[in-house]
Amino acid sequence: MKSIAIIGAGPAGIRAAQTLVGHGIYPILLDEAARGGGQIYRRQPAHFKRSPAKLYGFEARKASAIHQAVDELRERIDYRPDTLVWNAEAGQLDTLHAGRAARLAYTSVIVATGATDRILPVPGWTLPGVYSLGAAQIALKFQGCAIGERIVFAGSGPLLYLVAYQYAKAGANVVAVLDSSPFNAQARALPGLLAQPATLAKGIYYRAWLTAHGVSVHQGASLSRIDGERRVQSLQWQNKKGQHVLDCDAVAFAHGLRSETQLADLLGCEFSWSPLNRAWLPQRDNAGRSSAAGVYLAGDGAGIMGADAAEMAGERAALALLEDLGYRIDPQRCGQLEQSLERIGHFRQGLERAFAFPEDWASGAADDLMICRCEEVSVGDIRRVVGEGHWEINRVKAHCRVGMGRCQGRMCGAAAAEIIACESARTVDQIGRLRAQAPIKPVPFGLEVEP
Repeated sequence: MKSIAIIGAGPAGIRAAQTLVGHGIYPILLDEAARGGGQIYRRQPAHFKRSPAKLYGFEARKASAIHQAVDELRERIDYRPDTLVWNAEAGQLDTLHAGRAARLAYTSVIVATGATDRILPVPGWTLPGVYSLGAAQIALKFQGCAIGERIVFAGSGPLLYLVAYQYAKAGANVVAVLDSSPFNAQARALPGLLAQPATLAKGIYYRAWLTAHGVSVHQGASLSRIDGERRVQSLQWQNKKGQHVLDCDAVAFAHGLRSETQLADLLGCEFSWSPLNRAWLPQRDNAGRSSAAGVYLAGDGAGIMGADAAEMAGERAALALLEDLGYRIDPQRCGQLEQSLERIGHFRQGLERAFAFPEDWASGAADDLMICRCEEVSVGDIRRVVGEGHWEINRVKAHCRVGMGRCQGRMCGAAAAEIIACESARTVDQIGRLRAQAPIKPVPFGLEVEP
């Protein structure tokens, strides 16, 4: 029997499921995590007893509301935690749960796959003790531990200050925060950020709290390299004043977020270039309808907008699905959701100006810098292929295997695109889009297949 499926149990997926149930439809909610909430509201294991206030700070109320919503839905939907969707084709989803593979036929699907860190490698980034910002956050929230005893957070984006604050608030020794965005850029972006004053106030608070508690915060500060033998021992960073060294045993870094778009690609959605996200994103209308019939998109997997927007987009996509099935929906509510999402979109533009992408990264990357750690492809390997006349990203992939490893380009694809564009004297959108291939995430050999 075919069903309506929702992929992802973060804020977007949970609100979508809640909206469908409110209209008498009981979907299948597929969740790669053990407990619903997504990355931003990731839940601690059941036997951990830290309070929501300690885990989520200002977002404790929102996190508790999302968790309560998914807990109440469990008895009213087919909720499948610990379930990876690794392929999609011909109206079916390939899933993996507890070592068993299965196929799920669907009539409509809401894709709410979220986002991951955007990584721009630096020398030493493969050393033990180096994490992405998101991974550092998982360690703190889900495992109740810090990634090191002397930690540096680096990169750019709102998550940089949030995770550094969460670590320092939990009692970890945060040595420094290295923000590659200069202060004057953030000052110029202030008018756009005023579109969401409460969110802006929280960001200012995180920064001020870190400074007040003795954490060194440097802006216009670029991470140059990470040094160590068997693990991180120190790092080098630079700003207008020159080169500096910091002793540390752990580093967490990223330059914003990138949407997880692989399933949308496999589902046949058309893509277009988004200058705001500096990425190819699946096309959708204001309601969340994609270009593929029966496929709806919501949350950060379709464009980085944050948790509040994800909740709204999940509800709006579910309402669009219901409308397409012939259900009567509230047009006023639809209009309210779209207007709210538009306001958050203006705020998002301000964020991009405040945390500008380091466009000079590719030109300064050394040939021996590892880009694709799965296949051990360096910057020099990519430049060699471009020098041979190949500049379309999938052709470069075919010639040097960048993006062919376990992550399927999820970690290295953005950086590889920057190198190719720089070396071929093209803009990033001109070198094409890395096509998704199944499995989008690793699956084990010897799978048992359900009948």
